[in-house]
Amino acid sequence: MNVHTTDIAIIGAGPCGLFAVFEAGLLGLKCHLIDSLPLPGGQLTEIYPKKPIYDIPGLPSILASELVSNLMKQIAPFKPEFTLGETVVDLKRQTEEFELVTNQGTLIRSKVIAIAAGLGNFEPRKPLIDDITKFENKGIDYIIPDPEKYRNKKLVISGGGDSALDWAIFLTDIAKSVSLIHRRTEFRGAPESVNKVKQLVQSGKIELITNAEVKELSGSTHLESVKIHTDDGTVIEKALDYFIPLFGLVPKLGPIADWGLKLNKSAIEVNTFDYSTNIPGIFAIGDINTYEGKLKLILCGFHEATLMVQSAYKIIHNGKDPSFKYTTVTGIKELS
Repeated sequence: MNVHTTDIAIIGAGPCGLFAVFEAGLLGLKCHLIDSLPLPGGQLTEIYPKKPIYDIPGLPSILASELVSNLMKQIAPFKPEFTLGETVVDLKRQTEEFELVTNQGTLIRSKVIAIAAGLGNFEPRKPLIDDITKFENKGIDYIIPDPEKYRNKKLVISGGGDSALDWAIFLTDIAKSVSLIHRRTEFRGAPESVNKVKQLVQSGKIELITNAEVKELSGSTHLESVKIHTDDGTVIEKALDYFIPLFGLVPKLGPIADWGLKLNKSAIEVNTFDYSTNIPGIFAIGDINTYEGKLKLILCGFHEATLMVQSAYKIIHNGKDPSFKYTTVTGIKELS
């Protein structure tokens, strides 16, 4: 059995978990991250590494994979440990510490646990279309790990949220054609993205069909066309190379749901003072938590991580307050 001891065990190596390492390192705290995925970065690495992100302060635009790379460089001085490709399956509270055990038998001991598991275990939300499984990975994709796959291809994208809008915008410079199908006229995405789509529609770079849904699929060994049904009864058949339904992800907490944490649907309720849970010593940051006014944005998760480590320090050092200093004065000191 592999055994590790650390100050903070972080479940989830997505952007919020990675930034928590930086904030903890500034206070001299060591971190160990555990993630079921084989690489750090969470959804940014696994689902949309080439998706541009526009709301990171000071960075007008950055690809998801580049943000992960930058975060890894930022935390490198603090020498975090990683257990990747393993899932935490058991949690035990000992007298002065927690013990986490993974499905591979790895044991991590720590005084504090930070759950930064994003949406937990997740799977794409699929549209209810006959024979859809027949064409999965044969013309139907639910995630876009590499946009180059769609260069000079004819695409039909379905959805009305940020993911559908952002990818429709991004892929106009790569694909031969992009059609965006939405079952309503109003979108759920950011106003800036909605306005950009409308501009691209006016310039002829995106075909927008609203009040409509893809309901039929056709093809032999590969998807060849779809039939789009509109609310007024019109049926539009469209030839394509790929159909990309982007309706979000279905979150599943997995073993975390059995740890006695206070849950609200599939999220962990926290105190916004420091994002602590109902179990002393366990915190939840990022998309995995919920509270009044919660916004599922990476920058909000960074804020939550920053406040979380302040309270974590007190737990680890028996109530002692951390000494807050600006990095512009202290610089970055490596952990020994």
